[in-house]
Amino acid sequence: MAQASATITLAATPDQVWQLIGGFDSLPDWLPYIPKSVSSEGGRVRSLLNPDGDAIVERLMAFDHTARSYTYAILQAPFPVTNYLSTLRVVGVDGGKSARIDWSGEFTPNGVSDKEASKLFEGIYRDGLTALAATMKSGV
Repeated sequence: MAQASATITLAATPDQVWQLIGGFDSLPDWLPYIPKSVSSEGGRVRSLLNPDGDAIVERLMAFDHTARSYTYAILQAPFPVTNYLSTLRVVGVDGGKSARIDWSGEFTPNGVSDKEASKLFEGIYRDGLTALAATMKSGV
């Protein structure tokens, strides 16, 4: 299995960050790459569209509101991987005055090398966290 991860620390409380990103169906609220999300199966599945109109379907595998984390699997996507499992987590740092957001995943490359697949998702996570920082800064 290949892996990827990205981390960012923001000058916001963990609760403020989790309020924005903690809903499994909340990606359009902070991630411009995902303009639309439709939930189904009681909120356990989200169907996303990227700007090119490609479908991405993900299933919530674990959710822990107290620990501010959720784990999800990709059921359908235009990515060259299988067996994708990812976790998004918000951790308090600096005595709870700041928040560290960790986004990580593991997956089996399909038609590409481990390095290529890892680079793809590191970029997605990094760009997503950069978008999160911009959204938080704008006061949303």
